[in-house]
Amino acid sequence: MIVIDPRSPVPPFEQLRTQMTDAMVSGELAPGSRLPTVRRLAEDLGISPGTVARAYRELESTGFIETRGRNGTFVAPRGDEAERRAQRAAADFVAQMRALRVDAATTVDLVTAALRSPAADGGPVTS
Repeated sequence: MIVIDPRSPVPPFEQLRTQMTDAMVSGELAPGSRLPTVRRLAEDLGISPGTVARAYRELESTGFIETRGRNGTFVAPRGDEAERRAQRAAADFVAQMRALRVDAATTVDLVTAALRSPAADGGPVTS
């Protein structure tokens, strides 16, 4: 939970940036997680949208978050290229399931069934 201390000597945008970075590094905000809009987060925290926008710009410039146009702002995938692509594919899949109004349990069941089916190379996918 992000808390902005108006009495702190640390500027609000830096408090926000630091707390979000900590949440991403700890895994509390997982890669692919959608972040609130600038206006929504500003309203929730009682700070100006410009403050949130500045924190988001700095997080994006350091590779912690990515903006996907009208689709929103997301925690950026981390790790090697294959892992980043897998994280992105997983986030896209979840977005599609939500758009189809498929619940989480059914989504997990679908993924589990797909993992058990023969892969393109003829062998099962294992973890």
